[in-house]
Amino acid sequence: MQVISGKVQKAKKVVLYGPEGIGKSSLAANFPRRIFIDTEGSTTEMDVDRLPKPSSWEMLRQQVEWVKQQGNRFGSLIIDTIDWAEMLCVESVCAIHNKKGVEDFGYGKGHIYVAEELGRFLNFLSEVVEAGINVVLTAHAQIVKFEQPDEMGAYDRYQLKLGQKTGSKTAALVKEWADMVLFINYKTFSVATDDKGKKHKGQGGTRTVYATHHPAWDAKNRHGLPDEFPLDFSYLAHIFYPTAPGASPVQSGPAANPDPRQLAPAPIEPPVNAPATPPQQPIPASTADSPGNVPQLNPNIPQSLRDLMLQNQVSEMDIQIAVSNKGYYTMDTPITNYDPNFINGVLIAAWPQVFTEIQEFKNNLPF
Repeated sequence: MQVISGKVQKAKKVVLYGPEGIGKSSLAANFPRRIFIDTEGSTTEMDVDRLPKPSSWEMLRQQVEWVKQQGNRFGSLIIDTIDWAEMLCVESVCAIHNKKGVEDFGYGKGHIYVAEELGRFLNFLSEVVEAGINVVLTAHAQIVKFEQPDEMGAYDRYQLKLGQKTGSKTAALVKEWADMVLFINYKTFSVATDDKGKKHKGQGGTRTVYATHHPAWDAKNRHGLPDEFPLDFSYLAHIFYPTAPGASPVQSGPAANPDPRQLAPAPIEPPVNAPATPPQQPIPASTADSPGNVPQLNPNIPQSLRDLMLQNQVSEMDIQIAVSNKGYYTMDTPITNYDPNFINGVLIAAWPQVFTEIQEFKNNLPF
């Protein structure tokens, strides 16, 4: 057996979470050679490369696969946000089993199906990491009541806004999957406003990153980061630009809570002499949006199916032939006349099989 000694340099699995609008996407935009999959449309005002907003779980998987196949063109894949991606996952699971909602399964089975599907997706993202591409998941935070088994009473704490419909199983999966979970929040202080100290008001509001676990939030890291530091990418730069001299403005030490005011924050741009980002070609709106590849699609076809058709250069007739070959509808039945449950539960949910069927009959054409 081969023995591997010392540290192993590899791409990182990162989770950034916090309240809405605090700057999760802006922080993620500083990762090397990043490409966004914007599941909620929150990066429209940012000058970043992005893929079209996925309208289905299968479209999201295909986008991740496309990024993986690009080799070293991209250094970081940002899924912004994973909680909105989870909603696509829930929709897909419900469509496959012809259910209106995850609670319709009964006995918690729907929760298990969603957790299993998201677990497979996280394994898929691990393959992207093994290919040398950092994967960053942003997420919103939620406040939940928490009670430890060995303590009396419950208290509020921040957690990933995942698993609201899946018994919080998915939140635990994402935290376990990540190498680094960073919680971002506004740091405020309570200040007395009267002589007796009975009235208080909040002051401060500095955006702060928390990198270690606390009773009030989830966080972890494996890189010796301080417990807390200002929202500034320069404090993480030495992890993702390891060859850049002086990239780390903070050295880990015995102090459990260094004063952020004593830390000298660097500019938000990557550090000087960091590896140059190679020029990137613009990302197409889809892999099949060049003129002539696909006939004009009926705008009344559901958006999620139309996106998959465009992305895979599939025409309406291709779908109608594949569907008629399986005996679902006659070949002359327009897609817009298909039952919505059939579109969601078969054509979209089982798109890889549908696309394989289309490729097979195209390859067997006599001309």
